[in-house]
Amino acid sequence: MTATPRPAHIAMFSIAAHGHVNPSLEVIRELVARGHRVSYAIPASFAEKVAATGATPVVYTSTLPTDDDPDAWGTELIDNVEPFLRDAIQALPQLAAAFDGDRPDLVLHDITAYPAPVLAHRWGVPSVGLWPNLVPWEGYEEEVAEPMFAELKASERGKAYYTRFENWLAEHGVDTHPDRLIARPRRALVLIPRALQPHADRVDESVFTFVGACQGDRADQGEWQRPADAEKVLLVSLGSAFTKQPDFYKACVSAFGDLPGWHVVLQIGAFVDPSELGEIPANVDVRSWVPQLAILKQADAFITHAGAGGSQEGLATGTPMVAVPQAVDQFGNADMLQSLGVARHLPMEEVTAERLREAVLSLVDDPEVAVRAEEIRKRMADEGGAPRAADLIEAELG
Repeated sequence: MTATPRPAHIAMFSIAAHGHVNPSLEVIRELVARGHRVSYAIPASFAEKVAATGATPVVYTSTLPTDDDPDAWGTELIDNVEPFLRDAIQALPQLAAAFDGDRPDLVLHDITAYPAPVLAHRWGVPSVGLWPNLVPWEGYEEEVAEPMFAELKASERGKAYYTRFENWLAEHGVDTHPDRLIARPRRALVLIPRALQPHADRVDESVFTFVGACQGDRADQGEWQRPADAEKVLLVSLGSAFTKQPDFYKACVSAFGDLPGWHVVLQIGAFVDPSELGEIPANVDVRSWVPQLAILKQADAFITHAGAGGSQEGLATGTPMVAVPQAVDQFGNADMLQSLGVARHLPMEEVTAERLREAVLSLVDDPEVAVRAEEIRKRMADEGGAPRAADLIEAELG
């Protein structure tokens, strides 16, 4: 019989982004329910959401662009990576002061939270990554990272970035190359299903353990009732960040508006006004935000940007998907979903009303898609979710 670990002080570190905070919340809720004290370092905009899990928000000031201003990330790879280092350098003193005299027994951290492994090193406590997206496999550096970063590393701006990063780590006694600090943690729990992971057979599972979707019941997000006269329900959502796409939403309205038997929930985000879409048919419900998981549990199809959260929610509910990726890992997720036989990858530049309608109807009408979706749903349920993640975290406390 395994002994129950004593209550511990666990510190979690993340950034103000839905795609990075949301996957961790059920794990934190589970740890709190088991009697552990969890301090969650997060900018103020997410403090209330963190507090709802029972954790104590440790609020710090961040300089990172937020989901409200996705254009602030720039257009080049160096534009995407520099802000994380700049934010880490200014956040570290804040975080060190916040935990002064209250050292945790264990550090948990998102992949973007660079101060966390530095603080864990300073405190002499173990750290465990909570990864909300795909992880590197054996050979990843040679096949993906090196070609992707070659131009950056050869540029003056890139060289300056790496010099600053290495000097910052050395200043705090961390003898690790920046690339390894980020991509090669000592231990990490992967909060996506193994089905979404490229080259899953080449992932070092002594480091990375897939615990799958940690979704919870999401009751705090509200419920959703399927209309009584809806024969089929379609959810359309591009997530929370890259949603300024009025032409795409117009194509969705054109594709599915007045389609007999179909009810469409169209989430348009914060950057588009419904008036931009013209006349809205009665079967199309336009919202700025929706309780996504509640709808997917009742939906027949899902048009998604293929973010990690949306992809795994679609898989967890067995919902066929049309993937229209916008940025970063979404393109790889879209290809993975298509390779699983439960989705179609439709690039944004190829979107038309006709192609959207054909993609959705062909998926819903194919019985093999339904069989494959149900098989994946069952495999995901066996991965363990938040309870298994908490078990593995408690094992690190031992």
